[in-house]
Amino acid sequence: MEDVYKLVEAEPANMEGPEEEEDDPECNNLHQPLLKRNRTLSSSPLAIVGAKVSYIESLDYEINENDLFKQDWRSRSRVQVLQYIFLKWLLAFLVGLLTGGIATLINLSVENITGYKLLAVVRYIEQERYLMGFLYMAGANFLLTLVAAVLVVCFAPTAAGPGIPEIKAYLNGVDTPNMFGATTLFVKIIGSIGAVSAGLDLGKEGPLVHIGSCIASLLGQGGPDNYRIRWRWLRYFNNDRDRRDLITCGSSGVCAAFRAPVGGVLFALEEVATWWRSALLWRTFFSTAVVVMVLRAVMEYCKSGNCGLFGKGGLIMFDVSGVSVRYHVVDIIPGAVIGVLGGLLGSLYNYVLHQVLKVYNVINKKGKLHKLLLSLSVSIFTSVCLYGLPFLAKCRPCDSSLADSSCPTNGREGNFKQFNCPNGYYNDLATLLLTTNDDAVRNIFSINTSSEFNVFSLVVFFALYCILGLITFGIAVPSGLFLPIILMGSAYGRLLGLAMGPYTNIDQGLYAVLGAASLMAGSMRMTVSLCVIFLELTNNLLLLPITMLVLLISKTVGDCFNPSIYEIILELKGLPFLDAHPEAWMRNITVGELAVKPAVVTLNGIEKVRNIVEVLKNTTHNGFPVVDSGVTPPTGSPNGATELHGLILRAHLILALKKKWFQQERRRTEEWEVREKFTSIDLAERGATIEEVTVTKDEMEMYVDLHPLTNTTPYTVVESISVAKAMVLFRQVGLRHMLILPKYQAAGVSPVVGILTRQDLIAHNILSAFPHLERSKGNKKGH
Repeated sequence: MEDVYKLVEAEPANMEGPEEEEDDPECNNLHQPLLKRNRTLSSSPLAIVGAKVSYIESLDYEINENDLFKQDWRSRSRVQVLQYIFLKWLLAFLVGLLTGGIATLINLSVENITGYKLLAVVRYIEQERYLMGFLYMAGANFLLTLVAAVLVVCFAPTAAGPGIPEIKAYLNGVDTPNMFGATTLFVKIIGSIGAVSAGLDLGKEGPLVHIGSCIASLLGQGGPDNYRIRWRWLRYFNNDRDRRDLITCGSSGVCAAFRAPVGGVLFALEEVATWWRSALLWRTFFSTAVVVMVLRAVMEYCKSGNCGLFGKGGLIMFDVSGVSVRYHVVDIIPGAVIGVLGGLLGSLYNYVLHQVLKVYNVINKKGKLHKLLLSLSVSIFTSVCLYGLPFLAKCRPCDSSLADSSCPTNGREGNFKQFNCPNGYYNDLATLLLTTNDDAVRNIFSINTSSEFNVFSLVVFFALYCILGLITFGIAVPSGLFLPIILMGSAYGRLLGLAMGPYTNIDQGLYAVLGAASLMAGSMRMTVSLCVIFLELTNNLLLLPITMLVLLISKTVGDCFNPSIYEIILELKGLPFLDAHPEAWMRNITVGELAVKPAVVTLNGIEKVRNIVEVLKNTTHNGFPVVDSGVTPPTGSPNGATELHGLILRAHLILALKKKWFQQERRRTEEWEVREKFTSIDLAERGATIEEVTVTKDEMEMYVDLHPLTNTTPYTVVESISVAKAMVLFRQVGLRHMLILPKYQAAGVSPVVGILTRQDLIAHNILSAFPHLERSKGNKKGH
């Protein structure tokens, strides 16, 4: 039930035969949208959240300035204000501390599980028991994937995928159900460990963003819904506005994967958050600083060997601080080529992945068993490729300048894996495939190794990870997109470095870094945050100019073809995300034209209980304008006037009915009467329904004074304002309702023309309701 919506019918009245067939997953047409939307404005949106199609509501980011709110703020002492500020910083610290601790747990587990698994496989290979080595590796990967998939499918479907698109939608004002619960957090942690340890082509970066957001949400509300701590000081955070700020701090959890605190803050600012301010910037930076300090402390402790096979901490780190980086004019050309390739391949990747996700949606609709089979099939295919493809590569002799201990190597780390080769030789494809994804990145990013990898191995590696990246994302396990894209981009970057070898001074490892950055910019369309993340990874400021050039070119080329991968996923899921820039054609239609729909339901300032109950039972609206008739304005109109007192929320009406806020006579209540019955904490509670309310026959004839519960300062626009302008205001302020007022006020006419909600401003819905509107050529955005 979204905002001011008409009562949603269970099924359309005149559904035709072909449309009924489309509901059957077996008959789903891949060219049709995943979700069928209502062709009328203000309809309840459906979105794919986890395994189910759910009704989506908006969040109340607007401050509800009713009499109780004003009284609460007036009565707060200086100590209480300081306590509120202190608690914000304390929660930001706890978010960073817990996110860093969980990131450490994930890294420790993945490194040890994968390390011991690979060491066992290597022992079989040394004994030339290749079949047993494959069976051991495939069996271990199968079991790890099975654990992750069963947890996701059976306990927390919303834990699948990265979670970043849903967080993006939440911070945009969309309430995505079950995204931040304790069960989701637990499954995300265990599922990430299992999926990454299973060698699947996915990363833990996206899940860490979701994990940080879950921690922030649970801290802000005092724990899980069923076991919530109701401490008095937590009352400050019983609102969507403060919870949004906490989740923004948690969404910078990507820094836990890359040890990039500034990059994590900029990622939250550039990619995830819709609303930002300086105070939030400071707290987010504080959270990321705590995360990085926790990681650094654990890594220092683990250097002494107390953490098993923790190694370098499972964190991608490509330190080139000691490498001399020199640029010539000719180096701009390969940099530009990498940028163009990144934009083209990134947009192509987005398009193909879009089609794959549509196919997966058809499969996933068939039930839990099909989800499990899909995940396990991908696991088996991945194991076959990772173990079998290195046999296609030729053994290469070790460089005589290298020490015997570094070439060849038989452990889980090292740049020169012996695999099936004789002593003194190594298998370059096994070096990239028979290892963890993090170590594969370190190996392909390695510097001063111009002759380590040949063209055939890099082409096979690139082709394989393109295929694995497309088929792995979308299965029922927690997964991130960062690492697969880095692996693909680094492969073609290194290939270009081989081709440019005689003509450039840039190391092939640096070409691999630029290739990874270009593909990420071409697919995710991020620039500033990616630039800083790679700067913090490489630890070398000299790479900054060419990295900036590559990122800008990649994003520009990619934008010419399709949206970013996260925007595509948002559209597939049906989440009503408001874009930063309205469409150009939205300037040619006014909000008054959108308001041509059933008349808005208004309530009187002092309303009869019967009328309130009927309105709540017969509508699904979440906000109602409150008007007072016969008011004498300051100008002294002799006939009186109709005053718009404000807007009251559905939850507050239900609260008034539950607390029996009734009067025998029609009168306005005193301030002391309101304070005795309600508190600001009561107004923050959500989730109650009209079915839970019991009202007797005698109470039906009594009255309710709605004035103390009404938001007296709702945002309003005149009916002549353009949709484009209204959309910018709606998004920037984070509104749920926007009242449309008439341009001319006639006597006896309602002071409210209509109410704008999120669904009214979604381009798809407007075009469906107004077929005569056409998008401008080239689908350009209005600025």
